[in-house]
Amino acid sequence: MGKADIEFLRYVPIFADLTDVELERITKLGSRKKFSKGGIILLEKESAASMFVIVTGKVKVVRMDEEGREVILSILGESDFFGEMAILDGQARSATVVALNKTEIFVIQRHDFLKLIHSHPIVGIALLRELTSRLRKADAQIKSLSLKDALGRVATVILQISDDIGIFRKGRVEIDDLPMQQDLANMAGTSRETVSRTLHRFIKKGQLQLQGNKLIICDYEQFKQQYT
Repeated sequence: MGKADIEFLRYVPIFADLTDVELERITKLGSRKKFSKGGIILLEKESAASMFVIVTGKVKVVRMDEEGREVILSILGESDFFGEMAILDGQARSATVVALNKTEIFVIQRHDFLKLIHSHPIVGIALLRELTSRLRKADAQIKSLSLKDALGRVATVILQISDDIGIFRKGRVEIDDLPMQQDLANMAGTSRETVSRTLHRFIKKGQLQLQGNKLIICDYEQFKQQYT
């Protein structure tokens, strides 16, 4: 097995401190699965049997609101992982995960992952650190969405997506495959028309650029400072 076979694990936060030999052992614990665009990787409320690492592609983590609308909780890209909560507590899945494009996933079964934590406590510590970071981020987003007006809520969602899947280049952030405006509206708790008006307002002010389905934050730090 060559380095290319373990390279994707090297950038997964919970595995970052392991050696090449240890990473190679992990690759032997799991298997790879491919999903086409729109493919359902896991369903909310189904029983938990495995944890997932994204090798290539992007996925969206979604739940249904009280009115039956799909709400995107987060978008994950290469080297992100999901399914860890249900793996740890043995409860049903808390959300549905859908492939946004052609996606390859590395799957580790629950019993193998739990054995891995026991044999490599550093993985468990890194997992706790990552879960804490996600919880802090979620708390901050909930606070922002509950206290801000529509303009601020749309900006918060844009910043969330940029942190999830944005590509940072010299102060700019490029977001490929921007979710549809209705998805952004559901995330921000507003209407699609409001999202459209708000995006054009940001564009007119020179803060954002829209190129097809790519959104560019011209000065990320300035935009973040103004709307957080």
